[in-house]
Amino acid sequence: MYVLTVDQRRSRRDRDRVPELVERFADAPLLRGFDRTAGDEVQAVADDPGVVVDVVLDLVALGGWSIGVGVGAVEHPLPSVTRAGRGRAFEAARDAVTRAKRAPGNVSVAGGDPARSADAAAVLALLAIVVARRSDEGHQAVARIRAGASQSDIADELGISKQAVSQRLSVAEWQAERDGRVAAIHLVAAADSAAGGPR
Repeated sequence: MYVLTVDQRRSRRDRDRVPELVERFADAPLLRGFDRTAGDEVQAVADDPGVVVDVVLDLVALGGWSIGVGVGAVEHPLPSVTRAGRGRAFEAARDAVTRAKRAPGNVSVAGGDPARSADAAAVLALLAIVVARRSDEGHQAVARIRAGASQSDIADELGISKQAVSQRLSVAEWQAERDGRVAAIHLVAAADSAAGGPR
């Protein structure tokens, strides 16, 4: 099982962005959606490593968040409100978000199998750096590709050539991200399965 604990960076110099985050991920396929825990911090629960990686990288694209992923057991039944949850994954997520504040890409993973969690954290950090450096045009092109659009479709929508779309995706390092996502999903899953699997 996975718990995401996410804390707004530089919150004293910025508006409260928690409501926007909660609304942004309201339809995400999480077991328990994002819920404010304290101050500018939110938590969510997931059981799918693919969802975890997608949400982490979407948060990176939004910018301004430290992202901790906790791996391990949670107490069942899960409460209806995320912040009332308990278990090792919640504790690990607290450790992870603290580390994320100083980690490359502001992403960290804790709990589960330590070696595999460290590997997952390293790959997610590299992906986070790629995503965070992307231009608005790059984000737009990648979002459309991930939604299933072809390069021709994107070119028509944006009124640019297919070659220009291809260049945007290349500069955005989309292929590296796509392949890295696969690796990250495997590593996040392995961190949990090596510790006994979802509980």
